[in-house]
Amino acid sequence: MNILAGDIGGTKTNLAVFEASADGVNPLEEQTFPSSDYAGLEAVVAAFLKDCELEISSACFGIAGPVIDGVCRTPNLPWIVSEKVIRKELGIEAVRLLNDLEATAYGIPVLKADQLITLNEGEVRDDGNIALIAAGTGLGEAALMWTGAHYHVVASEGGHADFAPRNELEMELLRYLLSLKSRVSYERVLSGPGLVNVYEFLRKGGHGDEPVWLKEEISASDDHAMTISKNALSGKADLCVKALDLFVSIYGAQAGNLALTFKATGGVYIGGGIAPKIIEKLKDGAFMKAFNEKGRLSPLVEAAPVHVIMNPKAALLGAADYAARQMNK
Repeated sequence: MNILAGDIGGTKTNLAVFEASADGVNPLEEQTFPSSDYAGLEAVVAAFLKDCELEISSACFGIAGPVIDGVCRTPNLPWIVSEKVIRKELGIEAVRLLNDLEATAYGIPVLKADQLITLNEGEVRDDGNIALIAAGTGLGEAALMWTGAHYHVVASEGGHADFAPRNELEMELLRYLLSLKSRVSYERVLSGPGLVNVYEFLRKGGHGDEPVWLKEEISASDDHAMTISKNALSGKADLCVKALDLFVSIYGAQAGNLALTFKATGGVYIGGGIAPKIIEKLKDGAFMKAFNEKGRLSPLVEAAPVHVIMNPKAALLGAADYAARQMNK
C-alpha cells in the first residue's frame, strides 16, 4: 500500500510517497517545492505525480492553518485547500487534511531517539499528556492527550493567541508591535518574521547599534531571520545576539505556558524549522530558565521532559503514519 503524504508550509511544500507495512512507513519518492510558486496544493501534487509511476491508495497532508470540515484557508498562502477537490484530482476516496502541527504530533511516537535532542531530562511518564510547539514561517501548537489507552492528538491555533509580555522589555516590544499591527499574537514574535520584528524593535528602540556591514548584509539577504541568527550564533554582532536572546527567552516562556495548559507531564516537544538551526543557543540554559519560571507551578514544569525534534520531516512522517493507521483500518 502506497501513501501520498505532504507537509504544506508557507515557505515550502514537501511531498512524498510512502510504502506502508507492518514495520511502519518508509519513503519511496520525495520532493520539495517552493509553495509561493504554485496557485494551490493541487498544482503542487500534479507536478510531483507527473513523473511518479507509483500507485497511490490514500493521501494525507499536514497544512499550516486551521482545517474545518475538510477545508483549510491557509493564513500564510493565498490557498484554499479542500479534501473534496483533492479526492477528485487524485481519483481516490481516502484523503485527509490535518493541521501541520497535528501531523507533526502524529509523528512524535514514531521518532527515533537519535532524531531528538533533550534540553531537560525531567521525569519520564508514559501516561502523561504531551505538548508540541513549533516556530518556523509561523508558530504552531498542538497536544497529544493521554486517554488511558492511547494518545489522542488535539489540533490548535494557539500560535495566534495574544502575546503576553512578562517584563518591561517585553512590554516595550509589545508597544512597538502595536504601532505596526492592531493586534499582536505570539506568531508575530515566535517565527522567522518574528525574529526580524524583535531585531527591528531593539534597533529602533536604541537597545544596540547596527554596524554598517550588518545593515548591508541584512539588506542583501533573502532571509533576514537567518542572517540575524547566524550573526547571533557566531557572536559577530551584539545586536543580533540580543535579538536571539530575547527570542529564545520568549520561546521558552511560551513552551512552558503550553506545558501548563496541557499539563504536559509526558513531555514538551519543540518542532519547526528554527529550533534545529539554533540548537546550540537552545542548549545554553536561557530557554529552560524561561520555561521553568512559573511561580508556584514551577515544580510541575521542571519535571517535564523537553526535547527538540531534529528530524525536519516529522510532519511528513506523521501524515504518512496517520494515513497508514487511521484511514485504512
